[in-house]
Amino acid sequence: MRRRATGTARHHRSLSTAAVLTAAGLVLAGCTAAGKAGESDSGGDSKNGTVKVGLVYSRTGLLADYGKQYRDGFMAGLDYATNGTGKVAGHRIEVTEQDDAGDPGKAVSAAKNLIGKGSKVLAGTTDSGVALQMAPLAAQNKVLYISGPAATDAVTGVNDYTFRSGRQSYQDILTAGTMLGEAKGKKVTVLAQDSTFGQANVAAVKAVLGARGAKVGSVLAPPSATDLTPFARQVKAGGPDLVFVAWAGSTAPALWTALDQQGVLEAGKVVTGLAGTASYPVFGDAGSKVSFLAHYFPGAGGGNAVEKSMLDSVTKAGGTPDLFTPDGFTAAQMVVRAIEKGGADDTAAMVKALEGWSFDGVKGKEQVRAEDHALVQPMFVAKLKGKGAGARPELVTTAPMDEVAPPAKPSAG
Repeated sequence: MRRRATGTARHHRSLSTAAVLTAAGLVLAGCTAAGKAGESDSGGDSKNGTVKVGLVYSRTGLLADYGKQYRDGFMAGLDYATNGTGKVAGHRIEVTEQDDAGDPGKAVSAAKNLIGKGSKVLAGTTDSGVALQMAPLAAQNKVLYISGPAATDAVTGVNDYTFRSGRQSYQDILTAGTMLGEAKGKKVTVLAQDSTFGQANVAAVKAVLGARGAKVGSVLAPPSATDLTPFARQVKAGGPDLVFVAWAGSTAPALWTALDQQGVLEAGKVVTGLAGTASYPVFGDAGSKVSFLAHYFPGAGGGNAVEKSMLDSVTKAGGTPDLFTPDGFTAAQMVVRAIEKGGADDTAAMVKALEGWSFDGVKGKEQVRAEDHALVQPMFVAKLKGKGAGARPELVTTAPMDEVAPPAKPSAG
């Protein structure tokens, strides 16, 4: 399938470094894969009107909390998209769950087993490293693969069989850029740890905002540093228009305290990613002074009918809607669409059914971009109100999906 860049994305420059922000805490290298969705697929196991779907996600491991959010959202989305029947176009959707524990090897093994037993659709993937191993496997076996919360930009356009149901890092950084306004001539400082994660975030901000004319510099602290006051002072002394904080680990509370005490939060715009509910108390008194780029938080969608359905369904099932619940919900919507319009056995038809599809999602209007299968979607800017266990995000602005669309990438095949 040949794809061309859209006018919306044509003005963006490509992001060479895939950086996953604080919500996921992972940075991983890209990969390529072969395979053409245009090649007809046959076989599979849809006898008796059943379509097998494999759900591979982190039930255990470091990202288990995110995995649960995804899984809860998927089940709610399946119920919503099938009107509570678990069926579409005469086909019953049979979901088999597998735990990858955040281990690419376990994920690939589980996926191969699922494919061997007739799964024509795979979904899930909390971890970016897992996603980059699952994508080529999908192409090799000509099965539909819908990645979840994994934010690495390398998944977009990796092959014709791979889609994503969540946002990617480029969308995070473009959302931060909306808070800068006209970037040309503005000074941006990335505050991070001197690690692979921190350095990749510096490179990503340079690639995105630097390409728009911003002067991007950095302040990097040793990962072992516990006294962060000198680094906060260094940031303030530079007089940046925007401070982009990419920080992970147990020293986060000390960092935000230092930034607050040294007056950095009053001196200019300070931006960081809004992670899950459990992270809100980390900011302490500084939380109300920070601007957050947000993929999602409950209520961000403005209470549209789809979001309301997700919130009600997940809560009724005993779950708690959070950062990555929409990724699962959206994945289920995509699975149902693929089967409804593409049938049970023909993966090429499933791919075609998803390419260019616009739909009402949890976050609002969303679209699967035909050229590279990026999920173009609105993003949010939020503030935290309150502190400690009582801290809650409030919506400041919504960035329209076209404004934060990643650059279109040619498919790798």
